[in-house]
Amino acid sequence: MLLMMSALLSGLLGLVRIKYINSLFGAGPEQDAYRAAFALPDLLAYFLIGGAASISLITILNRYREAGPNGQPDDDGADHALSVILSTMLVVLGVGVLLAEIFAPQYVWLANKGFRHDMLRSALCTSMTRIILPAQIFFFIGSAMGSRLQVRKIFIYQAFAPLIYNGGIILGAFLFHRWLGVTSLAVGVFGGMLIGYGLLNSIGAFRTGLRYRFVVGFRDPAFLEWLKLSLPLMIGVSLVMFDRQFLNYFASTREGGITFIGNAKDLFNAPFNVIGPAAGAASLPFFASLFQQKRAWDFSSSVGRAVSRLFAVGMLVSAWMIALAPWLMDLFRGGRFKHSDAAATTHLFVILSFTLSIWAVQGIYARAFYAASDTKTPAIIGTLVTVLSIPLYWALFNGVGLTGLAVASDLGILAQTVSLAILLHKKRLVSLLHLEFGELGRALLAAIIAFGAAAGVVHFMPPVSTHPGDVLVIAVGSAAWAVTAGVVLIATKSALPAQILRRRKS
Repeated sequence: MLLMMSALLSGLLGLVRIKYINSLFGAGPEQDAYRAAFALPDLLAYFLIGGAASISLITILNRYREAGPNGQPDDDGADHALSVILSTMLVVLGVGVLLAEIFAPQYVWLANKGFRHDMLRSALCTSMTRIILPAQIFFFIGSAMGSRLQVRKIFIYQAFAPLIYNGGIILGAFLFHRWLGVTSLAVGVFGGMLIGYGLLNSIGAFRTGLRYRFVVGFRDPAFLEWLKLSLPLMIGVSLVMFDRQFLNYFASTREGGITFIGNAKDLFNAPFNVIGPAAGAASLPFFASLFQQKRAWDFSSSVGRAVSRLFAVGMLVSAWMIALAPWLMDLFRGGRFKHSDAAATTHLFVILSFTLSIWAVQGIYARAFYAASDTKTPAIIGTLVTVLSIPLYWALFNGVGLTGLAVASDLGILAQTVSLAILLHKKRLVSLLHLEFGELGRALLAAIIAFGAAAGVVHFMPPVSTHPGDVLVIAVGSAAWAVTAGVVLIATKSALPAQILRRRKS
């Protein structure tokens, strides 16, 4: 709940960030270049860290926590493991950042088809890519230090990290955009990552008594164990990562295309980041503890319950997003971001919103594999789905443009999530029978009826053309959605309202 509250506040701050950036730079070449500048840094972090800084390391540190000598936590062993893994990977990541800095122009040319004959977007993107790249080092440090905190069930530092990160981008734009233009955003990214992730999590880890020593050991048993768990995540690919790469590649052929699809994705991610990654981050150490205690039934039922609740909440939120999409998107109109830009974003946002639940639960299913120390299976599945999705993105984009890209994104994540669920069942890790099908049915019914109520109420309201008018429509529609959803859930005897109220009270 702490991480979900943090994600909610960070999401709200992220909305302010999107509104401010849209107002300053609009849907044009500058924002296209800024959004594309994250591609290479994200790719570098994905292949050199593979998400494993927090995933594999949590599994290792949790074992030291659970199985020390005489039944006591082995803090010395855990500190050595963290030290050697962090130190060794800092060397590797440093070399990777240096090479990426050198070859950034070539990557920008390769990854953005539309930039190849657009010198402005290409030059801006290359410059900002080089500023953002070193920030991945601080993200890695924060992930490693955060793993120690998560194993100890300490989430307060992780809760503040995204708030500082978003605040850094806004502050960078506010202070420097008149002198640096859109590059001020990249400066803000660097500062936010340094303070929000690297520094903050390190302070938290040292306050728990961490004894860190800079020890580079490519042959150290702790590093080799970490590498064994992490390697599949490093060499395997996932649609969660490459979805944005595919979208950028095709959308770059249209000026403003990356901005439209990027805005739709970011605004879609605002509620997704509240109900998805936050729950996933908090659940991983819990799942890992159950698995290492050999409580197979509890492990399976816990994952099934988490998936069911997330999926149920996701369906309800999707109904709200789709019903009120035009007014939600219009709030981001202003400055250089025109009404036509908001309308184009709305269309893509609606298509993406249908899969909010699926994006949320795929993270839970993946973390179930990670908790069971199986990183190979999700890596293989992710690679297969990603490769098979390439012709899908190509065909749908060439057929119906940006709309096709949004549909391809939906279909791809559906295939990946279903594949993970089936394989967990076949491996007898998480039974599909532990899904709460009754609750899912009640939530679906509530979502459909609540959507109808919200859409019906706002349909009869007079047209608005101002932001206060948008807020009024959203408020009325949200009230209709919330009341209707609550009544239907209670009438169908759903356990979801009681579960949410109980968690709030606790």
